[in-house]
Amino acid sequence: MCDSTCKTRLSRDVNLTRLPNRIHPAMIPGMTNNAETDESRATALCKSCGLCCTGHLFVWTKLRSAELDGIQSLGVQVFREPGRRGFNQPCPLWDGQCTIYDSPQYPRFCYTYKCKLLLKVLNENIPFPDATGIVRDAMTMIRELETLLPESPLENFRERLIAYLESEDSDSELLSKAQALLSFYEEHFGVDDFFEEPGDGRSG
Repeated sequence: MCDSTCKTRLSRDVNLTRLPNRIHPAMIPGMTNNAETDESRATALCKSCGLCCTGHLFVWTKLRSAELDGIQSLGVQVFREPGRRGFNQPCPLWDGQCTIYDSPQYPRFCYTYKCKLLLKVLNENIPFPDATGIVRDAMTMIRELETLLPESPLENFRERLIAYLESEDSDSELLSKAQALLSFYEEHFGVDDFFEEPGDGRSG
């Protein structure tokens, strides 16, 4: 993965653009302040975000051995190696939102995973509109980076970004935007291991 030289290139001589201070106030369509509970807000946030499903945060999703056949029956290619049971991201069951979120086949690791932002919503440490604004800001930063990344056979955004940053072709604009995104990931989503080998967590 990324060695010390690569990480140095990310931080050296990079003048980071200040992240937007304005948080988008719009709520997710269909939600109302009076009707929402903390749990419904959390559900709405997850369903509208999907960054932990689409390969923008992680490389793969872990499954329990008992879940492998059920997920495979939905058309997902799974791997069954001991210690690494799951499937690669982006998740083929994501179609603008999770298509099995309310299904008995929804993986336990997907159900139990809570990013830093989601925990703040559940603990009422951040207003819900601010949380959805952070998701939108992350998606804007991702889209800007994707326009700079060259075409690649890799479908996973995380893998594509790391591969490019480890190459000799990284330019200053891409390095600046990459550093800003990774800092944003760590600050708001708690993802601080972007350059480490995929591990044994919910997703690597």
